[in-house]
Amino acid sequence: MFKKYNKIALSGIIAFHLLFANPVVAQKKNVKQNNIDYTKYVNPLIGSAGHGHVFVGANVPFGAVQLGPVNIFEGWDWCSGYNYASNTILGFTHTHLSGTGIGDLNDILLLPVSGKVPLFKGTKEDMVNGYGSYFSHENEVVKPGYYSVILDKYKIKAEMTASERVGFHKYTFNSTADAHVLLDLADGVGWDKPVKTYIKKINATTLAGYRFSEGWATDQRIFFTMEFSEPISNLALYDNKTAVSGNEGEGLQIKAVLDFASLKNKQVLVKVGISPVSSENASANIKAEIPNWDFDKTVKTATSKWNAELNKIQITGNDKTMKVFYTSLYHTMFAPSIFNDVNGDYRGTDKKVYEKADFTNYTTFSLWDTYRGLHPLYTITQADKINDIVKSFLAIYQQQGRLPVWHLMGNETNTMNGNHSIAVIADAYLKGYRDYDVELAYEAMKKTAMQTRDGMDYVQKLEYIPADKMLESVGNALEYAIDDYSIAQMAKALNKTEDYEYFSKRANLYKLYFDKETTFMRGKLTNGNWRTPFNPLSSAHRKDDYVEGNAWQYTWLVPHDPYGLIDLFGSESKFLNKLDSLFQITDKVEGEEISPDISGLIGQYAQGNEPNHHIPYLYAFAGEPWKTAKLIREIDDKFYSTKPDGLCGNEDLGQMSAWYILSSMGFYSVNPANGVYVLGSPLVNTATIHYKKGISFTVNAIDNSATNIYIQKAEYNGKPYSKSYITHDMIVKGGELKLYMGSKPSATFGVKKEDRPL
Repeated sequence: MFKKYNKIALSGIIAFHLLFANPVVAQKKNVKQNNIDYTKYVNPLIGSAGHGHVFVGANVPFGAVQLGPVNIFEGWDWCSGYNYASNTILGFTHTHLSGTGIGDLNDILLLPVSGKVPLFKGTKEDMVNGYGSYFSHENEVVKPGYYSVILDKYKIKAEMTASERVGFHKYTFNSTADAHVLLDLADGVGWDKPVKTYIKKINATTLAGYRFSEGWATDQRIFFTMEFSEPISNLALYDNKTAVSGNEGEGLQIKAVLDFASLKNKQVLVKVGISPVSSENASANIKAEIPNWDFDKTVKTATSKWNAELNKIQITGNDKTMKVFYTSLYHTMFAPSIFNDVNGDYRGTDKKVYEKADFTNYTTFSLWDTYRGLHPLYTITQADKINDIVKSFLAIYQQQGRLPVWHLMGNETNTMNGNHSIAVIADAYLKGYRDYDVELAYEAMKKTAMQTRDGMDYVQKLEYIPADKMLESVGNALEYAIDDYSIAQMAKALNKTEDYEYFSKRANLYKLYFDKETTFMRGKLTNGNWRTPFNPLSSAHRKDDYVEGNAWQYTWLVPHDPYGLIDLFGSESKFLNKLDSLFQITDKVEGEEISPDISGLIGQYAQGNEPNHHIPYLYAFAGEPWKTAKLIREIDDKFYSTKPDGLCGNEDLGQMSAWYILSSMGFYSVNPANGVYVLGSPLVNTATIHYKKGISFTVNAIDNSATNIYIQKAEYNGKPYSKSYITHDMIVKGGELKLYMGSKPSATFGVKKEDRPL
């Protein structure tokens, strides 16, 4: 009976894909959109303490420039360069990562200085003899598109804003007698190291140069042009601590001390254009994006850009929900970041320059994290960017021979598991985003899936990956299965029957890792035996069979086939008992330190790590959606707050926030590539998604409250709606979904098998 139901579900998915494959059938809903100032709800400091690792500073949505402060490096929690626990600032850099578990970037450091200008960084204990300053959060202002702080040591107010490719600084000195700016192209905050740096004085107010470095991005090249509002009275160049004569210098650690003999209004303004191609392009970026010296106007423009994006989803809710929601939405738009100049030029993965590209090229793809919820969110909020994201993937494929895994500044870092650009492309295609070479896209997906690295040679033979041949075998295999499912669905849509059948078999290989005796996903040895000893609680980081997790967490990593997973347990009741246990067992392995990646725990469930994000929604597939609702509210209460430590784990370039955005509206993308969103429990009272001009979709939670957390019944466009899921097609056609909330679980809503998610 269950297998029969699986076939029905599969045919439903295929029919569903055909239904929403062409968005032009969408019926326009004329919902008037009045722009509201949602930036007032954004607190950029949320997630800047603890393990959140978010970027703090000034930028615009998806901008190449992230201009902000860097602290003295104190460890892993300084991956972005800044942590709220610090009271030091070394300077202000133009590129940052947000929420990652590995650090890099922080390129082109500027610091306004009064008095003596040391050439080396200060230390936490001694900020007198090195450059940098202490500061107080009381004198720090952070808003979307704007950052300011007072540097205590120098008594200088530093303000900054940005456009897409230009950082704009405003330094107000306490005195005009002794004004300097330090430019350091050396190590910045210590994550990567420079391999070649260069500064040249172009004229009395302009510098140009580059910084080439190696780190997580093994060959990063960033060029800049820097324009000052006041003439530079003296330029002193150094390579490390050795003076360099003349007006230009090239070396390993080039630095410059700029003197300003006279200032108007005690201020120096600086515009810094960056480019992956050349300083000439960086200069053109300045002329195109910030041609004037009107700092306040640039701030208003940046704020306006943020507001336009934040208004794409308009919600009502309590004060905490409003602040966390719009801060989360803000955090989802730091990456992917633009990686070409205003003229279209960019530097490819092969380090060649590609001129005048006819698409916006993007970089910074944390795909192991973001394919789960962030990219599905983009398909309903960033319709104008989906095709260019796919085109960026295809350009990378043509340059490096396979689709990106974790791409950073024109470099493949090969970080984390799977080939999840495949799932992102399939999801885009099946939702009707097709303004790219579809056949090339399918070729790229298939070729990437037919590599032989990281255990994929076993997958191609429809075999399990032996745990004694490679580490993380289970983690790799389960992620591959999701991508193979995605290829299969696209192959089906393209009438590639043979490929559909082959990749469907690969998508089912997850079953080979399920031990029916222990009911866990486990590592299997070459001889066919399970790896022993086995402890499902063990969560040693990057060890043995899993990736940043343990058997309790990885047993559920089958978002593409929950019904098949239920079948492995033998019955719905056994599945539900095991799932209940996940959230109840709090035991630990004696003497084992839990990785900081395994955070936000409810039992063994880890909200702070992405492979867990779909798990609360699995109850809906077994007919108990009220348990999902209870968990969503508990996760919100425990792990999302308005404080600097308001994120329980790494933000990971928007995925932690994407989970909140989708879940707070009442649904989540369990399967990242089938266009189905499983209902949970809305945290907001109303949410209106403005998909495109004239097309809006509203979720209205009737009688929603802290106690009324369970959906009792639903209506879609005025008619009864019994399903425990909604579809992408419903959202892009527009309309209204009413969810009637109550304080007790409904005995009927979403319970029948025909009402459960596809």
